[in-house]
Amino acid sequence: MKNLWYKILSVVLILFSIIAGLLNDVPRLAILNESIRNLYFHVPMWFVLLFQMSLSLYYALKFLSNQDLQNDLKSVSAAQIGFFFSIPGIITGMLWAKVTWGTYWTFSDPKLNGVAMSILVYTAYFILRNSIDDEIKKAKLSAVYNIFAYVMMMVFIMILPRLTDSLHPGNGGNPAFSKYDLNNNMRIVFYPAVLGWILFSIWLLEIKLRIKTLQQHLTSSL
Repeated sequence: MKNLWYKILSVVLILFSIIAGLLNDVPRLAILNESIRNLYFHVPMWFVLLFQMSLSLYYALKFLSNQDLQNDLKSVSAAQIGFFFSIPGIITGMLWAKVTWGTYWTFSDPKLNGVAMSILVYTAYFILRNSIDDEIKKAKLSAVYNIFAYVMMMVFIMILPRLTDSLHPGNGGNPAFSKYDLNNNMRIVFYPAVLGWILFSIWLLEIKLRIKTLQQHLTSSL
């Protein structure tokens, strides 16, 4: 019961962001129009991705320092949760792109390409884990690769898009949302949405860890 508060808060914040996100006033901008409401749904998914992959990296480093397999379990579970949230992140982004750019995907945008590359890098991480049977060896190689994957993700989606032209706001000379259209009406919905989805991802991580722990106990008892 002691951890119930953040679960309730996550549900409340997400429901608020969905309802207010659909009903609250938004800036009337050319091209974007009503599609700007997607900011409340698309961007929080990437905040969750970054948060969970950062958790995964943290536990990978902890494993390398103490060789505790529980840290490896937490690391891979966080990576799986983060990877899971990349799916709605891509889908909502593609729908938004179709409305504003006229296409679901354009290979001329470095941030889109960076997201795709990041997903491939973490896909290789999961493939690597599944190809090794020895638990200790798997955890060590996974932890080392996790460091590489996280650095590459930061380069692909946080650094390179800011060094080149990009259609995304805040990249390649394009103004960020906070500079021209993220007004107070949007902030009171956007920030709760980000916090709500991050808390929800922590809840999912807790459930996943419980399931994996039970699976380990069942396997060891057979």
